[in-house]
Amino acid sequence: MERIHITQHTTLGAAWIAGWLFSIGFLHLDFWMGLLGFFVWPYFLGVHFTAVAG
Repeated sequence: MERIHITQHTTLGAAWIAGWLFSIGFLHLDFWMGLLGFFVWPYFLGVHFTAVAG
C-alpha cells in the first residue's frame, strides 16, 4: 500500500499576492492597469524605479 504525501506552499503564494497588492497601491494603478500588473508586475516596478532613479 503506497502512501500519498501532499505538500502545500500557501505561504509563498500569499506573499506574492501581498506584494502585488502593495505594488498596485504604491504605484497608484487603476483597476485595469492593476489587473494587467498581475501578469506583468516586474515590468511596472522596473518602469517606476527607472523613472525615480533617472
